[in-house]
Amino acid sequence: MSSYEPAPPSPEHQPPRTPHRPPYQPRHQRPQPTHRPRYEPPHDPAFLLPWQSSTPAPPPRWPSPPTTPVPAPGHHSDLRRLRGAYRILRRGATLTALGFFTLFLLLSGFAPGLMTHPLGGGLTTGLALGLCQLPVTLLAIALYERTARRTVDPLATELRRTGRTR
Repeated sequence: MSSYEPAPPSPEHQPPRTPHRPPYQPRHQRPQPTHRPRYEPPHDPAFLLPWQSSTPAPPPRWPSPPTTPVPAPGHHSDLRRLRGAYRILRRGATLTALGFFTLFLLLSGFAPGLMTHPLGGGLTTGLALGLCQLPVTLLAIALYERTARRTVDPLATELRRTGRTR
C-alpha cells in the first residue's frame, strides 16, 4: 500500500449494502407478470345455460328487395289532395284564432283611445274584444271539426278502403 491511499474500512464499519437495482428498462420491454388463466367452463353441452347454444347462430338474413318498386308516399294524387285539404284546414283554424288575438294586441298597443272607449255599463271596447276571444276560439274549433268531417275524413277513409296508403 502506498502512503497516500487510505486503508479500506473494516467490515464492521462498512455502510449497509442496498439491494441491487436492475438497469432501467422501458415499460414495453419489462417482463410481464404472469397471471393465472381465467376460468373457462367446460365445453360440455350439458353445462350450457338455456340461452347458450352449442352451435353458433346463423348470420341474420336480410329481406330480399321487392321485385316491383313501391311508389313513395305522396306521389298519388289522392294523397296530395288529402294533404292539401288538411293544410287548408290547419291554416283556416290557426288564422281564425290567432288572427283575432293579434288584432286585439295591435289595437291595444296602437289604438288605446279606441280600446278605452266606453260602450255602456262600465264596459269598454277593449274589454268586450277580450271577452270575445273565447267565443272566437270555440268557433275556430267548431269550424275545424266541421270542415274535417266534410272534406278530410272522407278522403282518408277512401284511401284506407282502397289500400293506397303506401
